[in-house]
Amino acid sequence: MIRQNSTAPRIQHRTTNKKRIKVLIVDDSALVRNILSKGLSMDPAIEVVGTAKDPYVARDMILKHDPDVMTLDVEMPKMDGVEFLRKLMPQYPIPVVMVSSLTQKGKRITLEALEAGAVEIVPKPTTNLARGLNEMMSDLRQKVKIASRANVSHWKNRKPVFRHKLNHDSKSLAESTDKVVAIGASTGGTEAIKNVVSTFPAAFPGVVIVQHMPAGFTKMFAERLNSICAMDVKEASNGDKVMPGRILVAPGNYHMKVRRSGGFYYVELTNGEKVNGHRPSVNVLMHSVAKYVGANAIGVMLTGMGSDGADGMLAMRRAGARTVAQNEETSVVFGMPKVAYEIGAAEKLLPLDEIGHDVIKLLAGEKI
Repeated sequence: MIRQNSTAPRIQHRTTNKKRIKVLIVDDSALVRNILSKGLSMDPAIEVVGTAKDPYVARDMILKHDPDVMTLDVEMPKMDGVEFLRKLMPQYPIPVVMVSSLTQKGKRITLEALEAGAVEIVPKPTTNLARGLNEMMSDLRQKVKIASRANVSHWKNRKPVFRHKLNHDSKSLAESTDKVVAIGASTGGTEAIKNVVSTFPAAFPGVVIVQHMPAGFTKMFAERLNSICAMDVKEASNGDKVMPGRILVAPGNYHMKVRRSGGFYYVELTNGEKVNGHRPSVNVLMHSVAKYVGANAIGVMLTGMGSDGADGMLAMRRAGARTVAQNEETSVVFGMPKVAYEIGAAEKLLPLDEIGHDVIKLLAGEKI
């Protein structure tokens, strides 16, 4: 779709303090393009270099302006955001923030866009438009800055990856009924989580996940994981048991904690204050796992901006849990794993494709 030549601008998506973040806005609505352009331009660190009404115009503007980040509408005529990304990313990888509606179709397309290479989501307001629009623009400015630091170079010339099923002793895993695996992720995490949990067999111990994601998207994300995993996956409800064969995903806008009652674990959902700027927070989850699961837990920190979860993972390790984190080379944003490793919370850094296998060996009692 996009052909590069010797005169085409060089791909550079990392920014410095002296350089403003160049943003291209793609949306079929002239009104929305104007609103987004004005809202983003309020931040002196951001420069809107162009707007496009459809992917065909966007293609030419990408070559002309070499933007650091692109905002992309989910539902557009001629070609939707997912189809555009599938054609764009292998040829010209660029960090993309999806501007999504909260309709069922909009949520479905947004999750497909994340699978196709987008790194962040900003939902469109549905009620109280004046207040909602201000909150949306604040969120968008923040996520554009996060996206500008994302590493999407692995999408260049990307081809389908075929996974080989791992052979492990299901009996030894099934006997690990008192074990719990806690996973935290943010930017780029939906694909990283899918990569890890799709390796887990059906007889795997209970898994609890916090992925920073807006309310309304986590249920569909859990459903998509459920369609590809041997384990059962669901968006967590208050009081759900953490048990073998089940993965629980924290719902957007709710903190999730693991508790113990007698001989079983369950989750508690609360909508308290944000922690490290997030609700759900990885920190909240991992601190609870450290307290109630202790040495029977395994912590996994995947790609994401910031430091959410690092303190909680450190508490897990001090309680005797085993911990791993994703390495820089395979992270979309090497923030959360980096901090976790630097403070001693994560025992080691691993490439994404090795993490699931490593966790399985730990639970099966194999030496790493």
